[in-house]
Amino acid sequence: MLRIRTPSRIHMTLIDMNGSLGRVDGGIGLTLEDPCILLEAKPADTVEVSGDPELNERMRKACETILPGRGIDIRIKKSYWNHIGLGSGTQAALAAGMAMSTIYGLGLTPRDVAAKIGRGGTSGIGIASFEHGGFILDGGHRMDAKNAFLPSSFSKGVPPAPLILQRDFPEDWDIVLVIPPARGAYDVYEKDMFAKLCPVPLHDVERLSHVILMQMLPALVERDMETFGKAVNTIQELGFKKCEVDLQPGSRDLIEAIKSTGAPGVGMSSFGPTIYAITDQPSKVEAEAKRLVKNCTVIKTRARNLGAEITEV
Repeated sequence: MLRIRTPSRIHMTLIDMNGSLGRVDGGIGLTLEDPCILLEAKPADTVEVSGDPELNERMRKACETILPGRGIDIRIKKSYWNHIGLGSGTQAALAAGMAMSTIYGLGLTPRDVAAKIGRGGTSGIGIASFEHGGFILDGGHRMDAKNAFLPSSFSKGVPPAPLILQRDFPEDWDIVLVIPPARGAYDVYEKDMFAKLCPVPLHDVERLSHVILMQMLPALVERDMETFGKAVNTIQELGFKKCEVDLQPGSRDLIEAIKSTGAPGVGMSSFGPTIYAITDQPSKVEAEAKRLVKNCTVIKTRARNLGAEITEV
């Protein structure tokens, strides 16, 4: 029996959705301890996946792509929702693909699996989180490999983005996830938004790159939560991230309300609706979120500086 536990991830922003230098995408993100996907897998005559109706089919397709004609029985013991900005789709597909590879001795890496199943054609954050954990910076893609501004689900055949930086994130910084009862953009709607919103102004890309290189990354190295948080706050007003926040009803008001609790940095992950806060007062964030958003889910978590766990049990 094989057991796999994946992390989740915050996708902080895509960096260059202008493309004037011949590359697009690129991104920064952070691996999280919770929520997670936990599954158990064993050989079987056919591919059988159970435990989460939102993820079963995605995992089944990944298994059949990695090794057609061979079987596996996957039982999902723990999972989290699709399309809330925390990367469950990529984590589920990678977990299933790595289960097939491990059980049948294929020797594939997570990047190998991602390339075979068509993940990572826009963001490399989920793949690197699965493989390494920590804070991630990826280098995007050559524009001539994509030929258009597209989300990962419509970027089949594009190789995963190169990993530029992986660094441990302070595990004593509290991270609070506020998940409203909604879904972010996905499928055709997400594709349409990329086409409509891109290219973003070059000056936003330049400003964003400046903030990441000269404010966020040094603050991470120096373990300066206040300055790191300032960078997170600025990012919400720039480039493609500003567009994502504006598309999610109520997100900007929620971000500002949570900032009023004293949280140094508050942002939206991917297309949302999940809002994340980096804070030393998590109880205040939780109270304010529950006051403002009916039926929201609040998760207190921390960074995970390891990738997925794959163990024999």
